[in-house]
Amino acid sequence: MSTLQVAPMNEQHWPTVREIFAQGIATGTATFETVVPSWEEWNSRHLPTCRLVDLRDSEVLGWAALSPVSVREVYRGVAEVSVYIAESARGRGIGTTLLAALIVESERNGIWTLQATIFAENSISIRLHEKAGFRIVGTRERIGCLDDRWLDTVLMERRSSIVGY
Repeated sequence: MSTLQVAPMNEQHWPTVREIFAQGIATGTATFETVVPSWEEWNSRHLPTCRLVDLRDSEVLGWAALSPVSVREVYRGVAEVSVYIAESARGRGIGTTLLAALIVESERNGIWTLQATIFAENSISIRLHEKAGFRIVGTRERIGCLDDRWLDTVLMERRSSIVGY
């Protein structure tokens, strides 16, 4: 029987995290990124805390992390969510598990608002975030052009009921 656990992400997980990120990029519905950054670049863009991997028998099946929305001190408790699941593991509840754990970890680290920017056509991700307590704030129409396609994004947020009050 395999064991499943959510654990803190570290640099040793990067090769698999990188591959999962590349799989997300390849879908054309997960991110405006077109190239997976180096570990150093990825590491500098994400908070040092709130980085998680979903492991099954030490194999990374998904990852979640937070990036700051601003360097301004007043926004220190607001972060952008990233959740990516390996192609072979999609549809098995790993996104739900990772996002729930990320919410707990974010509150432990003083984050009062999580936001997610999701392609409007990515209904699976929108539903995942809604199940986790995110609400739709609005739609940004034709906000970015990827592969000659103008795309809308849905801005979602989740306010903590225990941090920032």
